[in-house]
Amino acid sequence: MERSKNSIITFLLLLLFFSANASYRSEIYSAYISNNMPQWKKAMDKMNLETDRNNAFLLEILNYQYGYIGFCVGSKKDVEAKKYIAMALENIELLEKAKYRLADVLAYKSAIYAYRIGINMMQAPFLGPKSIGFAEQAILLDKQNPMGYIQIANSEFYRPPAFGGSKRVALENYLKAEKLMEKHPEKLKNNWNYLGLLTSIVLCYKELKQYTNAKKYCDKALKAEPEYLWIKMDLLPKIETLLKKPK
Repeated sequence: MERSKNSIITFLLLLLFFSANASYRSEIYSAYISNNMPQWKKAMDKMNLETDRNNAFLLEILNYQYGYIGFCVGSKKDVEAKKYIAMALENIELLEKAKYRLADVLAYKSAIYAYRIGINMMQAPFLGPKSIGFAEQAILLDKQNPMGYIQIANSEFYRPPAFGGSKRVALENYLKAEKLMEKHPEKLKNNWNYLGLLTSIVLCYKELKQYTNAKKYCDKALKAEPEYLWIKMDLLPKIETLLKKPK
């Protein structure tokens, strides 16, 4: 009887955990598609106050820190970025010690090192090889995990050609990541990472002046999420204008 009672309590606690996490995922996704980063930060900060922080929880909040830091670096909010980089590195250390989903953890570690370069380009010679190395390790650990390919692609996309960057190599890796993500269609709904990947593909095609393909991926992103403002109000109109220009 006692064992049965304990099993029921454990089941109810798990339900509460997954319900809370689903709520955070919903808030983050809503913030992403509406370009509402204060909402993203608010949800992420609420997660930081949670006391029940198992490995799955840490990996999830690390994913949101990864997204938020990228926004901060792109917006030149360096002080804010450094604050969350420190928090992300703490979570990475805990997950590495637990040996929990190391392919994901190494991919995020690669991204964090790249963000540090974004804040201070003088660190590129030192941190750049480490960032790429972590992404390559992630792929070696799990060739079916898209996150490693995304970090390799980001490195190629944002690195100047004079320092070895290649938009074409970036595109190849983004497309590999897309195929891997789409092997699990049940995980694509309300997934900000998937929309972010499709956006990266749009930007890559745009840089390569392949505007027809860029529009195709804008349409794909809007099919997945019709209210995705970055594509709907910004990228798609720009690409449609470029398509109308005389060749």
